[in-house]
Amino acid sequence: MAPLRQDVDPDEAGLDAKALDRLDQYFAHHVDEGRLPGYLVSVARGGRVAHLTTYGHRDVAAGLPVEADTLWRIYSMTKPVTAVAALLLVQEGRLSLDDPVERHLPVFANPRVYEGGSGDEVRTRPAAGPILVRHLLTHTAGLTFGFYYSHPVDALYRAARLESSVPPGANLAETVDVYASLPLQFEPGTQWNYSVASNVLGRVIEVVSGQPLDEFFAERIFRPLGMTDAGLHIGPEQEERLSELYGETEAGGIEPIPGLPLKGRPRFLSGSGGMVASAHDYHRFMEMLRRGGELDGTRLLTPASVALMTANHLPDNADLRAFGAPAHQEPGNAGVGFGFNVSVVIDPARTLAPTSLGAYGWSGVATTTFWVDPGRDLTVQFMTQVRPKTLKVFPELKRLVHEAVVD
Repeated sequence: MAPLRQDVDPDEAGLDAKALDRLDQYFAHHVDEGRLPGYLVSVARGGRVAHLTTYGHRDVAAGLPVEADTLWRIYSMTKPVTAVAALLLVQEGRLSLDDPVERHLPVFANPRVYEGGSGDEVRTRPAAGPILVRHLLTHTAGLTFGFYYSHPVDALYRAARLESSVPPGANLAETVDVYASLPLQFEPGTQWNYSVASNVLGRVIEVVSGQPLDEFFAERIFRPLGMTDAGLHIGPEQEERLSELYGETEAGGIEPIPGLPLKGRPRFLSGSGGMVASAHDYHRFMEMLRRGGELDGTRLLTPASVALMTANHLPDNADLRAFGAPAHQEPGNAGVGFGFNVSVVIDPARTLAPTSLGAYGWSGVATTTFWVDPGRDLTVQFMTQVRPKTLKVFPELKRLVHEAVVD
């Protein structure tokens, strides 16, 4: 299928071309100053792409430019796809949001919760209730990441060789077994902690569907939506289009770093951050959500399922700031709740960026992001490939996009 292309002029879509020029200039400056290798940004209204810019390089050393069909490691932007996969099974009656996870993964029977201590002196107690499927979708299960350094359970993950979330050489089933052997940080459903929950959910999808996660994604989401380059690995014919991955240096520049092992099917199939996709692919995915679960005559989700996915499910209708949202995810501030693997704006006046009620989206650790604003019929994506240390571009992206909306 053809790469993403611009469909209409900005003014036809109610966008200010001069404001969009300012957006391009801002990010081009980051490229020219060596803080980004290159980027792609698209802004669509009513499903029509009204702004599409590529600038800089997908591979700086090779001099290869960013193009509309460049492939990107989208990391945590995989999570909304995993949520859609789970909801497909819920719609079919094969999975319930209130299923105890142990029904499908018996290794999660009898979870225990952290009570005190650290290291070998950690004390635990039986959990008051089971982990439910909905807790995996909302990151309220009590799971964590090993690369956090904020809780004694994080250290237990590292001791179990989970600093990168996966024991070396393990597959998804083996990895999830390790997660289940560790205590929870809190009682399921009572708090929020961004975590390995989407990997557990991916394994639930495999068990319920009887298919490997990558095959389920391809058969039930990618092919129906025409996401022709999306997957958990790439073929030889795609390799030339894959962007190099960069890390931010201490001096504020960038240098190549290792990325996802995408060349050849990975042993570990990650529902948390394993996807590669083109801008065309993710535009199709965003538009399916914006249209209430349907795109070009193909319906994946019912409007009720999309509404449920994009509602706030945090305990007591709190926002992310109440739970100390991880700094690498934006927005992670007041007025922003969390649905099924997407953030959702619940109080625009309290957010730290221009936005509107009900807008939802998520970001990836390589500085990729997307959001859907149903009230403005707006879908936006930004793609680059830098794992940041201090780089923060999403607030300016949101400000500049919203400055361009004139009706």
